[in-house]
Amino acid sequence: MALNLSQKQNVVAEVAEVAAKAHSLIAAEYIGTTVSQMTAMRKQARETGVFLKVVKNSLAARAVTGTDYECAKDSMVGPLLYAFSTEEPGAAGRLIKEFAKGNDKLQPKLVVVGGQQYPASHVDVLASLPTLDQALAMLARVLSEPAAMFARAVKAVGDQQGGDEAPAEAAAEAEPA
Repeated sequence: MALNLSQKQNVVAEVAEVAAKAHSLIAAEYIGTTVSQMTAMRKQARETGVFLKVVKNSLAARAVTGTDYECAKDSMVGPLLYAFSTEEPGAAGRLIKEFAKGNDKLQPKLVVVGGQQYPASHVDVLASLPTLDQALAMLARVLSEPAAMFARAVKAVGDQQGGDEAPAEAAAEAEPA
């Protein structure tokens, strides 16, 4: 079904709005993917913060103009499914990688992160990025380590300096006056 001009403008506006805020983009060929596979992928995309849309390449090229994804305009050829990560950079990579395992018809064609286009093989790199929760846990672990090291150092110094005095002071405090 062909889109009229106002529908095309709405599609371009919708994709442009998402592209302006997205962290990464993966474009993949999807021809041969079944309706049930696409439905499952769309469902998981909604749950993981990925904007997933099949758009004519000419409309997608207009939508990404002026965004970090403009560098991919020349590579937007053939029937493509566009997956924008809206919440965390690796979400689209994990989605496409997961669904490509069970569907050899879904083939990543390009990856764009931070205004730089990468080959399709970088889907694995993008998919390996930690989730937001994993990144926060790693950060908390890194931040807590210096405090733990400091506490161990203070304890070690205290044990060295007052190792013999501490039991004598405790015994003196325990005796009734």
